[in-house]
Amino acid sequence: MLLLGIDLGSSSVKASVIDGESGKCLATAFYPKEEMKIIARKPGWAEQEPKIWWENLKMSVYDCAQQLGKRKKDIGAIGISYQMHGLVIVDKDNNILRPSIIWCDSRAIELGEKAFKTIGKDYCLANLLNSPGNFTASKLAWVKENEPDIFSRINKIMLPGDYIALKMTGEAVTTFSGLSEGIFWDFSRNRVSEELMNYFGFSEKLFPRQLASFSEQGKLLRTSAEELGLPEGIPVSYRAGDQPNNALSLNVLNPGEIAATAGTSGVIYGVTDKKKYDPLSRVNTFLHVNHTREEPRLGVLLCINGAGILNSWLRHNAGNGLTYNQMNEYAETISPGSDGLSILPFGNGAERMLGNKDIGARIIGLNFNTHSNAHLFRAAQEGIVFSFRYGLEIMKETGIIPSVIRAGAANMFQSKIFREALSSSTGTVVHLYNTDGSIGAARGAGIGCGYYKSAKEAFTGLTTVGVTEPDKAIVGAYEEAYLRWRDLLKSV
Repeated sequence: MLLLGIDLGSSSVKASVIDGESGKCLATAFYPKEEMKIIARKPGWAEQEPKIWWENLKMSVYDCAQQLGKRKKDIGAIGISYQMHGLVIVDKDNNILRPSIIWCDSRAIELGEKAFKTIGKDYCLANLLNSPGNFTASKLAWVKENEPDIFSRINKIMLPGDYIALKMTGEAVTTFSGLSEGIFWDFSRNRVSEELMNYFGFSEKLFPRQLASFSEQGKLLRTSAEELGLPEGIPVSYRAGDQPNNALSLNVLNPGEIAATAGTSGVIYGVTDKKKYDPLSRVNTFLHVNHTREEPRLGVLLCINGAGILNSWLRHNAGNGLTYNQMNEYAETISPGSDGLSILPFGNGAERMLGNKDIGARIIGLNFNTHSNAHLFRAAQEGIVFSFRYGLEIMKETGIIPSVIRAGAANMFQSKIFREALSSSTGTVVHLYNTDGSIGAARGAGIGCGYYKSAKEAFTGLTTVGVTEPDKAIVGAYEEAYLRWRDLLKSV
């Protein structure tokens, strides 16, 4: 059997097809070739048109189907990974009512903070394991308060992956894990939080049908199959937010295991079986993809909005046509610490680990006689790494203490500087694997449709492609640079 995985990001949509038996990737494609547009009609806002997701998904899947040729008929299941925390709203005919308010949009912070105080900090942290903050529930509250006519026409609310599955199957379905990422879930009572729903004035009728992450969630419609270049009737059997899915793709399923990504945003995601929380809600806890009542599996997530997007911004505005590899080569000519240049990478909306503050990005210590573009390129990567370290220090307070970080060989982790800085600055060993979100979603589809009888079977073909250990020769330089960076952050 072949397995199709789709990874809906905020920059692009990637599709991959793997051979279920060997785990080998047989076809892969992503669109668009430049980042998808994020609409920012006001400072702190971030929206995307779901129709753009669908158009790029169609091209990615169709490309894979063309690569497979006749073998496309052997695709037996589809898995979907998607950008977390977004809000998609549709009417009774499944028409989109407004652009999606995506994960890095900051407009609902005040509503979330007010809910946190009114519902009660003790209840929210003990039951939701989070502040409502700037998550999907608060974004829906913003629509209710500011766009009442649109709110009155809502039939169902969805996460981005739910909408993609709806387009494929015609079935409105969400997952328990998805409800938890939207901060609708009461962990103590294992159901939707009545207190939160009553506070915001939401009806549970707004939710689609709820299923487990690994389950059959509908079958590919004939019309959609024709658009995608696939046979009709293929089941969608797995769905998860991008960070739980990234953990799955790296076989991070059990307590104590850690996964990381560094794409547009940067994330560290640790699995636990304990209902712990950060009293300041700087890191957040969700149901992991393999959570059950009998064997609890919770994901503790640290998100840094401003990560690879900083590298992208530098490339477009200071890169003079350079590729990312060429930027890395320039950066390698500069010593650790960037000769005193520091960058705070927080220019992509409010940062949860900074108490939901939007402090913007900062370039500090720039000397016109000393620093060049190469310094900027290196200081950017170091600033992202230092954000990871700062967040890890918060996560340790919840019992997540990593010695090994697993990551796919993609995005910022392709940079030698980034890997060395992360390992040497945090004292962890970084393991890179031959996987990504779309391949992880394909493996998830195999689990969900029953092709794999155990998780162990699903990870045939997952191999380590690189290991980076702390370099004693540069640990001191990174420690000095980090302490300088941390002091600058605290002074903002």
